[in-house]
Amino acid sequence: MQKLTQIAAALIIGTTLSASVLAAGNTFVTVNGTAVSQNMADVFINEQKAQGAPDSAELKNAVREELVRRELLMQEAKKSGVDKKADVAAQAEAMRQSVIIRAYVQEFTKKNPISDAQLKSQYDAIKAQLGDTEYKSRHILVKEEAEAVAVIENLKKGAKFEELAKQSIDPGSKENGGSLDWASPGNFVKPFADALTALAKGKYTEAPVKSQFGYHVIQLDDTRPLSTPPFDEIKPRLLQQAQSQQITKMVEDLRAKAKVQ
Repeated sequence: MQKLTQIAAALIIGTTLSASVLAAGNTFVTVNGTAVSQNMADVFINEQKAQGAPDSAELKNAVREELVRRELLMQEAKKSGVDKKADVAAQAEAMRQSVIIRAYVQEFTKKNPISDAQLKSQYDAIKAQLGDTEYKSRHILVKEEAEAVAVIENLKKGAKFEELAKQSIDPGSKENGGSLDWASPGNFVKPFADALTALAKGKYTEAPVKSQFGYHVIQLDDTRPLSTPPFDEIKPRLLQQAQSQQITKMVEDLRAKAKVQ
């Protein structure tokens, strides 16, 4: 079970909704004459239950002790005047906003559910983009077309692709012989993907392939069938992605309508 002191640190951030909201309701415990509400205790208890802790007397006692310690620290902090400092007040306000925004976003996603049909459509689009074959390839990327032509000429003379790859300007592959490992064509820009899929195993492009990154010389090492995970397996990930896109659009719409000076 997550330690209550860790939960307390998180909930100092997460429960700053407003003093009036948390103070409302029955008193859970009183510390030096200051009441700590049942609402506040419920936040701690429910957080622990969500982590798998049983709803027991032991849990309630642990929460009680944590809230007592927390209230004592708050009282001392107020005596010192630290709560009046501008930077502390600003941080507390930022934390309060974070909690309210998180709650609103959760409510928004509940009111605007993503259907299975939407997720299946997204799945089918991704599957179509990936295709049914993976390609194991390597490339050499250079800035000028003449450099790519020279690489091809050296390959024709018997030079090893891995050695020539050391001159590549692609830092992610040059030290590995230009290897791009296994990938579907959908992971590459179109000119690269088109050239790659047209190659036979063991062959390289005999003309430079131009992209926005420069000029490529591409070699196809091998192919294999691409096994796409079943829909049900990646559905949670698709849902998370769809919800993220939905929230991003909502924020963008709000931003477009907002009067910002």
